[in-house]
Amino acid sequence: MSAIAAQRQSLRIVLPEVELDAWLFRPAQADDEPLPCIVMSPGFAALKAMHLDRLAERFAAAGFAVLLYDHRNFGASGGERRGEIDPWRQVEDMRELITWLATQAWADATRIGLWGSSYSGGHAITLGALDRRLRCVVAQVPTISGYQSFLRRAGEQVQALRAAFQADRLARLRGAAPAYRRVIAEAGEAGIYPGADAEAFYGFARGLPVRWENRVTLRSSERASEYEPGLLIERVSPTPLLMLVAEHDTVTPTDLALAAYQRALQPKRLVLLPGGHFDPYTVGAAQAGAEALAWFERHLRP
Repeated sequence: MSAIAAQRQSLRIVLPEVELDAWLFRPAQADDEPLPCIVMSPGFAALKAMHLDRLAERFAAAGFAVLLYDHRNFGASGGERRGEIDPWRQVEDMRELITWLATQAWADATRIGLWGSSYSGGHAITLGALDRRLRCVVAQVPTISGYQSFLRRAGEQVQALRAAFQADRLARLRGAAPAYRRVIAEAGEAGIYPGADAEAFYGFARGLPVRWENRVTLRSSERASEYEPGLLIERVSPTPLLMLVAEHDTVTPTDLALAAYQRALQPKRLVLLPGGHFDPYTVGAAQAGAEALAWFERHLRP
């Protein structure tokens, strides 16, 4: 299909436990037939407006309806504990959104795909293994093993962080507010993600209309260290899986992704992207987007 203009609509989607802020992208010249759909969400502590809107527009211009949303506790989405990230709650929210999407008259409930990147790339693998309503999934630079990533990123601070996790649990049990960590370094405090590339990616959010806070709860890091999407990768089949892996990824390490891909069953496809973890959002967005679009064209068309 030749590219056409895409229209964006702002939505507030009410789920059983939370109200999520979303953008719906649809082809401007869509016909009366229900559209194949793609659900998209950002990664750890990120927002939908951090480069993902351009990718969603690209998918919509190719003839797909695209639902792009912010996770609970972030952006303009609801949630009582700001900056709290629970991977399994995020996965459950995805399932609720797929259910909501399937009830819309303009959506083809039999042709729904899922796109996730980084932390939500891990969710794409997890949900691809658990929810057979999905026709295909795309996992870009996905989280594979929170445990292994935690060990590598923390280095000599592993024991100190584990002690902090337990101290935070004890404090919360006694009624204290949860402890927080910086996402990137600020005001003399170290961040979860070091490096100029991470600072550029997350720093982009400071210029957005919606407020972004450079912090997540310490409990979010503890839960991330226990999240293991790679354990489910063999169960994604027979749902088609595309993995987009950065060649020099130290955030969601390349070797873990390649090993997980080897365990995955057919149908599957692996694309190695040049650069590091954050490049597919910016300098590598054209290639990453083209590969994802080709996958959706292949598996979501009638």
